[in-house]
Amino acid sequence: MSDYQRILVVSTQADAADVARVRAGIGSSAVVITAPTADGKRVVQELGHTAHPEVLLAPVRFPDVDRGHRLDEVVRRHAVADRFRDVVVVADPATITLLLRVLAPDQLPASGPVTEVGLPRGPRPVPLGRAAAAGVALALLVGLLSGALPVWVLPALAAAAGVVLLALPGRRWLGQSLLIAVVVSLGVSLLAIAGSARFPGAW
Repeated sequence: MSDYQRILVVSTQADAADVARVRAGIGSSAVVITAPTADGKRVVQELGHTAHPEVLLAPVRFPDVDRGHRLDEVVRRHAVADRFRDVVVVADPATITLLLRVLAPDQLPASGPVTEVGLPRGPRPVPLGRAAAAGVALALLVGLLSGALPVWVLPALAAAAGVVLLALPGRRWLGQSLLIAVVVSLGVSLLAIAGSARFPGAW
């Protein structure tokens, strides 16, 4: 199932309240690209993020026929570098109009100074190594707390959290990681029991 990478297109005419809403909604890993202009610098400073100046985003009086496609290429180049971070584009209204005609031709333009575009992307890959390591750590924790808690409590809580996270589009990978960790922890616990003196068939 696909979800979407957010591309936030912000006009250099955005006021402080609009920029504050964008700042509150983006993650710390967001990348900001901007026209190298005074208005663009103002918006970037209010966003509180380091920006990547792109000369192509600067306003031009007589745009080339393919300017919209070149703008689209610039934005997508920054987007594909990491499909799981937000991208903020700061430019003048005329440049934004040309960009959106190519980047999101089927999307109606927003009436305000901020337009959000979603680029389809595949699901985030599950970090199998980390999930397995978390499963081993969970098994060790279950063993350490076995005198205070029933051995099923922690795996059950982790499994429940994983199921909940599976329902959240942006957190499915984390839910899958938790469920893998639970399976690994159960396997490690069973091996530990089988190798212990408490198991009837142990050596």
